[in-house]
Amino acid sequence: MLEFAEAHYTGRETLFVEVILPLAISKNYTYRVPFEKNDAVLVGKRVVVQFGKSKLYTAIIASIGKLAPEKYQAKYIIEVLDDRAVVTHEQLQFWNWLAEYYMCNVGEIMNAALPSALKLASETRITLNKDFEFDRTSLHDKEFLIVDALDIQPELTVSDIAKLLGQKTVMPILKLLFEKNIIHISEEVSERYKPRTRSFITLNPVYNNPDSLRELFGILEKRAPKQADAVLAYIKLSRTQKSISKTELIEESGAGASSIKSLEEKEIFITEERNVSRLFYEDDEIYSSFELSEQQQRSLEQISEEFKQKDVVLLHGVTSSGKTQIYIRLIEEMIATGRQVLYLLPEIALTTHIIERLRVYFGASIGIYHSKFNDNERVEVWQKVLNNEYKVVLGARSSVFLPFNDLGLIIVDEEHETSYKQFDPAPRYNARDAAIFLTNMHQGKVLLGSATPSFESYYNARIHKYGLVELTERYGGVKMPEIEVVSIAEETKKKTIQSHFTSVLMGNINQALEKKEQVILFQNRRGYAPVLICKICAYTPKCINCDVTLTYHKSSGKLHCHYCGYKEDAPQICPACGSTHLEYKGFGTEKVEDELSLILPAARIARMDLDTTRSRNSLQTILNNLEEKKIDILVGTQMVAKGLDFSDVTVIGIINADSLLKFPDYRANERSYQMLAQVSGRAGRRGKQGKVVIQTYDPAHRVIKQVIENNYNELYFTEMEERKGFKYPPFYRIINLAIKHKDPEMVYNQSIYLATELKKHFGDRVIGPEFPLISRIRNYYIRSIMLKFEKDGISINKAKTIIRDVITQFQTTKLSKGSIVQPDVDPY
Repeated sequence: MLEFAEAHYTGRETLFVEVILPLAISKNYTYRVPFEKNDAVLVGKRVVVQFGKSKLYTAIIASIGKLAPEKYQAKYIIEVLDDRAVVTHEQLQFWNWLAEYYMCNVGEIMNAALPSALKLASETRITLNKDFEFDRTSLHDKEFLIVDALDIQPELTVSDIAKLLGQKTVMPILKLLFEKNIIHISEEVSERYKPRTRSFITLNPVYNNPDSLRELFGILEKRAPKQADAVLAYIKLSRTQKSISKTELIEESGAGASSIKSLEEKEIFITEERNVSRLFYEDDEIYSSFELSEQQQRSLEQISEEFKQKDVVLLHGVTSSGKTQIYIRLIEEMIATGRQVLYLLPEIALTTHIIERLRVYFGASIGIYHSKFNDNERVEVWQKVLNNEYKVVLGARSSVFLPFNDLGLIIVDEEHETSYKQFDPAPRYNARDAAIFLTNMHQGKVLLGSATPSFESYYNARIHKYGLVELTERYGGVKMPEIEVVSIAEETKKKTIQSHFTSVLMGNINQALEKKEQVILFQNRRGYAPVLICKICAYTPKCINCDVTLTYHKSSGKLHCHYCGYKEDAPQICPACGSTHLEYKGFGTEKVEDELSLILPAARIARMDLDTTRSRNSLQTILNNLEEKKIDILVGTQMVAKGLDFSDVTVIGIINADSLLKFPDYRANERSYQMLAQVSGRAGRRGKQGKVVIQTYDPAHRVIKQVIENNYNELYFTEMEERKGFKYPPFYRIINLAIKHKDPEMVYNQSIYLATELKKHFGDRVIGPEFPLISRIRNYYIRSIMLKFEKDGISINKAKTIIRDVITQFQTTKLSKGSIVQPDVDPY
């Protein structure tokens, strides 16, 4: 457990700091504080320390004391990097809880929590000793090259010298130069965060006088007309704005950078470099008003009432019921009290879409935080949250790590989404569950919102652990979409199916296009075709690193592994039997887009999946094009199912529902219902009733009927009976252990050993070891052990302690060599 202590120390007391290193080590490390830095150390500040033989790391001070470590001699901290703490006491407590609950190390939490620009890069830097005279003729060739280079450039890194000499190992040469007193070697830690600066132009005050300005124009118009245009543009811009950037002035005047530079040299313009925000909002506060419907107002009042008794409330509202407007009212109420709000979203896709809506109400007071931001932008948001400059933060799961001072409310939108769970690397946390603990620390509240709540949340609401508020009508009286189920088998038999599109789906698409309306098609598999197979010998190309077949991507012309990123050229001839009869089986979003463009050549078709949204602004471009009706048909994976709200989308096509329904997982029915209901909910959201076409080989499937009837309760009660019988959540807690090794025989023996040891403590609560669905990823073979714990039986904290002890004991044995053991708490 971390201990928190904060005090300012002065004088010649010997102080020690316990620090968190960004490494997967089970204990924090203790360092000694040099006397001159006694008054600089503070819990939550970053320090530079040496760990291991020579590596430098940025660490966070967790506690300060006067006791030296007993088992090792403490090294000195090298530098204190901050004037004030960058990590709060609440964050350190939160990190500690996450490490305990999710069975990982605090260093792994730190690694996930801090923006990478706050973690410093260490580089060994070389400089000449200018106080020492030496005979250059006595130097060897390589020594001379280094000294000569340092004459030209006063400071070089080791990597610079390695490139200069064309060899990897240069330390022996540098060591000789150092021993000859010719060079200095220093470990310098360089900050990766650099504030963004822009050049701003002001007119020299000498020309504030109208007569002086008139005289200046007279001279410039004759000798330098472009410079005169620049001055004129400056005067025009200065009438409407306080600050004028050099970029704006060049754009407005058309004068070019050289004209501006000449005016600077003549001291007519004065240039000033200023730090500016990397984020794209304006400083203006923009507000827009709206009226809640009667049911929305009633729900808002119920939420407020529930919050008086419960810390967590579940808002179960059908798709397009106006949950976002309720969120906005709650945010306004919380801001009025001076407290902060975190609005969590499962996907970056939703963040970019919803930010435009929320900025209308909150303007510059809203911050955004997600992984598509670069290092410097993430640091800037971090600092603004720390300084309490943001009233609202909108972000994906990593925003729970931000340094909030007074967090009054967390809204978890689409709380059922699996994207809130981090699967790799550690910490394998669920942001929804972490949010509940986080607000509890701040004495705040949590609102969970969803049209299809997770069974765990709904169960907690039904047993009155959470408050429950239901919103059963769509906003504005819009009807729920009409859902039609089409049998793929029947249409194939009748030969009315075109490629992967039934006649019913094509009919609805054509109708929508005639009315200038938009269509979304859902296929939960990216790429062109998931399998390439030889018709003669049934050969299928597989990944060299993973136990999966390769997926063909037409855009690259290659076969891709979606697990490790391996690629290879698609063969034209079977490498096994030499046959040229190769065919692609199955289909992904790329193939749907490709074949639809052949059937409907006039339609403007776009695709939204991981492949088309990799670059920073690509996702925003697709969403903007859809909003501006530059796209007729959008083909996408599950990204299209999550909270998108477009007024002219009236037809939704689910190309193949069976890929969801037939998945071998105890949550398959719950997830299928959620996905189908959420995708369907994108249709007819504003004034028009939408149409949903579900294509399937099993039209009578229970889950499809429940989706058509919008019967979440029937699904819930049916599934809960099965889960209770088979000992699954929410009645039982699950911890998975993944054992990995590059040798299949070793991983088999290691997993058997661990399972045997665990069974001594937990008996039949231990299931396995078994091979998972994909038994090799990135050249590591995998075996899984599942542990199920009843909620009213053994203490889960005691169970975790035993599991940790068993893993630690296993890691002391020779058998464990080369193994990786990864605990995953609440894995699904």
